[in-house]
Amino acid sequence: MKLKICGMKEEKNIKSIATLDPDYMGFIFWKHSLRNISIKIPELKNKIKKTGVFVNSSIKQIVKIIKEENLHAVQLHGDETPEFCSKLSKLERVEVIKAFNISNSFNFSKLKLFEDSCDFFLFDTKGKLPGGNGLVFDWSILKNYKYKKPFFLSGGIGIENVDELINMKNTNLPLYAIDVNSKFESQAGIKKLNLLKNFKSKLYEL
Repeated sequence: MKLKICGMKEEKNIKSIATLDPDYMGFIFWKHSLRNISIKIPELKNKIKKTGVFVNSSIKQIVKIIKEENLHAVQLHGDETPEFCSKLSKLERVEVIKAFNISNSFNFSKLKLFEDSCDFFLFDTKGKLPGGNGLVFDWSILKNYKYKKPFFLSGGIGIENVDELINMKNTNLPLYAIDVNSKFESQAGIKKLNLLKNFKSKLYEL
């Protein structure tokens, strides 16, 4: 199971958290977010996949940032269509992660159209913002997920959720990665190194 640490924005903190060697590190390119990154991403180890998070940006804008920041993955957190995802995937050799905001009434059948146009799904909690709401959705709804496409699990995940993650890992669900953010912050965009270190050690006991 992979680990993604998202919502990084301050150079010193980015470099500090990078010492934990997360599989993915997320940077938000959406000006309305408290975690919007306004600096150039510092150099990271190649094994840490730099992931740009976008909300209804144009293909042109995304491609520009992919090239400027040497991104390895993009996370699309808006109303992007399957056609949009496919076009981006063909233009740039990056992993495409399509995010969906999950409520108790979410209809997983809508994902079928996206199966061939992205590399991963990401399931986040439906809230006021496209992401970073700090809320956990009812994971039991994932029993309705019938596809083989691997997914990232996101939405208010904290160290208190480790036991539930163990249970989910032992199911047939294609859980690929855990995506953490606000529950590990001292303030928006600034992550707590020791808390994340503790979480990672527990996570890899799975």
